[in-house]
Amino acid sequence: MDPTPDLELRKRLVGIPLPRLSLVSTGGRTVDLTSLTAPRTVIYCYPRTSEPGKPAPTGWDVIPGARGCTPQACGFRDHYRELAALQAEVFGLSTQSRAYQQEMAARLHLPFPVLSDERLEFADALALPTFEVDGMRLIKRLTLIIRGSRIEDVLYPVLQPERSAREVVDWLRSHPVPAP
Repeated sequence: MDPTPDLELRKRLVGIPLPRLSLVSTGGRTVDLTSLTAPRTVIYCYPRTSEPGKPAPTGWDVIPGARGCTPQACGFRDHYRELAALQAEVFGLSTQSRAYQQEMAARLHLPFPVLSDERLEFADALALPTFEVDGMRLIKRLTLIIRGSRIEDVLYPVLQPERSAREVVDWLRSHPVPAP
């Protein structure tokens, strides 16, 4: 029997180093992904958050996994202290522009930076799953847990975005950072 796609993604990504890339963040800095210093880093990737006053992309509500980006971001905001206590640095990541992400991060009061992969460099370097809608190529929702500069685990698919941060907290608790 063939493994399911999520097992294939895990098998392909777990243990590999992050690509040598720098991405702009809502914090106004460029983040070099190979120079992360926290014991663990969590990068939750999501398609896109809605833009106030603008309609959602065509058929957004019926695309599996598309809805829920704002609740997911708010979940990471609400669990931020727990994640920090578990020695994890948190980043959101989408293909939206830094300018839009800055507005969204301020509106949602996010205490962590969001990275812009507007040119899909990160997504393409890791061959992350994507989908297309209204001429936009977007990253499917997934979470990377990183130790050092290597991917330690991949949580995919994320079926309940509003529970994503809680699932990451639970994963980190069950996989404590080894003592030096």
